[in-house]
Amino acid sequence: MRRFDEQLTQLNDMMLEMGALVEKTITMASQALIAQDVELAKKVIVVETDVEQKEKDIETLCLKLLLQQQPVAKDLRLISAALKMITDMERIGDQAADISEIVVMMNGAPYIQKLVHIPQMATATVKMVTDSIDAYVKKDLKLAKSVIEYDDVVDDLFDKVKYDLMDLIRANIEGGEQAIDLLMIAKFFERIGDHACNIAKWVVYSITGQHVSHR
Repeated sequence: MRRFDEQLTQLNDMMLEMGALVEKTITMASQALIAQDVELAKKVIVVETDVEQKEKDIETLCLKLLLQQQPVAKDLRLISAALKMITDMERIGDQAADISEIVVMMNGAPYIQKLVHIPQMATATVKMVTDSIDAYVKKDLKLAKSVIEYDDVVDDLFDKVKYDLMDLIRANIEGGEQAIDLLMIAKFFERIGDHACNIAKWVVYSITGQHVSHR
């Protein structure tokens, strides 16, 4: 039993490490976007491979725990939730890399407008990811539910970006291509929020055994 507890602690530690890596990819992608830093954007694409490796390591540990330890209901939910969560975390890393690839493609072209809502989306999604992983490790139901509710903040910001850029396209056809790139970036941040929301839902399941719906 002690061995099992040690492995569960190891799982928590690895989840925190993967969460920190994912937060790093979002933060770096956001900084690269704001500063139009192509070299930093390229680094995000490299860090994303570390996220993928961490996913494989956690998956291996989870399967080992399931096959060797035959955990009881509560622990089984915890391990099953971790397996689901790492898929969402890996997708977040992918989307941070997608944002970075657009930054590289833009190659420092002047922005058609000052970025306001997109950096706010980045900050909000980092908070959601951090809080959802913390909720899992601390088994904090209240924190997990707050992440699910916070997804509305990201969705509202996305709507603001969308309407701003649509107005810009109407007023300035020449800036249309970049406006579409920025809209794609906003969409990736919105998806990151959705994945963080999914992570929080799996945290709720791991604690209560109940699947929570949102909307």
